[in-house]
Amino acid sequence: MAEIELSTGTIDYEDTGGPGPVLVLLHGLLMDSSLWAGPVAELAREHRCVVPTLPMGAHRHPMHPDADLSLPGLARLVAELLDRLDLHDVTLVGNDTGGALVQLVVRDGAARDGAARVGRIALVSCEAFDNMPPSLTGRTLALAGALPPALFGLVMQQMRLRPMRRAPIAFGWLTACGDAATARWTQPLLRRGEARGGIRRDTVRVLRSLRPARELLLDAPAYLPSFTGPALVVWAAEDRVMPPEHGRRLAELLPQGRLVEVADTRTLIPLDQPAELAKILRDFVTIHD
Repeated sequence: MAEIELSTGTIDYEDTGGPGPVLVLLHGLLMDSSLWAGPVAELAREHRCVVPTLPMGAHRHPMHPDADLSLPGLARLVAELLDRLDLHDVTLVGNDTGGALVQLVVRDGAARDGAARVGRIALVSCEAFDNMPPSLTGRTLALAGALPPALFGLVMQQMRLRPMRRAPIAFGWLTACGDAATARWTQPLLRRGEARGGIRRDTVRVLRSLRPARELLLDAPAYLPSFTGPALVVWAAEDRVMPPEHGRRLAELLPQGRLVEVADTRTLIPLDQPAELAKILRDFVTIHD
């Protein structure tokens, strides 16, 4: 795991290297780069995969006290990462809240500037339109985020228990088989140490930005059609958190949009169907490279 100092603070990221087409893969709230471990294991043989751990609750390094950790601020952080690593013509992929960030990167113009940092996008079962915060899971997190950081940390202590992690208000509707990953993701908020208070502070700031970000996602029809590059929408066919009709609407808004639905998975397709998702992404990049 490499580190890079950005305007908000130190970010961890994985870079598989290699000369192949570049994929930058973004995770969601209370997750880290390991969300993508399964697909990356398949893709890294032919592609360069860059997977950051964004400051969204499972990160190890507290951000600067004045860092902008709103969703638009995190989208700008993604654009800054692409610039600092001098990445061009990437396929920018986002699952869960990572897909919302991809949409906001498009909104800010980083996907169509002269440097051509982003050539293709892939939205994988993610927040869209009025689904922010999403379903029971997101609304519960947003309510917890209204608490002071110390009290938020006390509430999150429940995530030490598997039955709580598997509940619909936590990760239960997000993944069918990823409990080991979800237990790992909550550790930075729970473990003792000097960094814990800063991680909790950062997480609360992100959670408090969810409701204001809803207006930006509702405006998607105004800016998504401006992205004329290849676009893929991958959706869990029976998703209970991200409505499948949102996947269809996103694909229709994007001029080169194409929808692929995946069976036998919940929202976190990289955990539940890693090989299938890797194949879908590989085919997409190969066709449009």
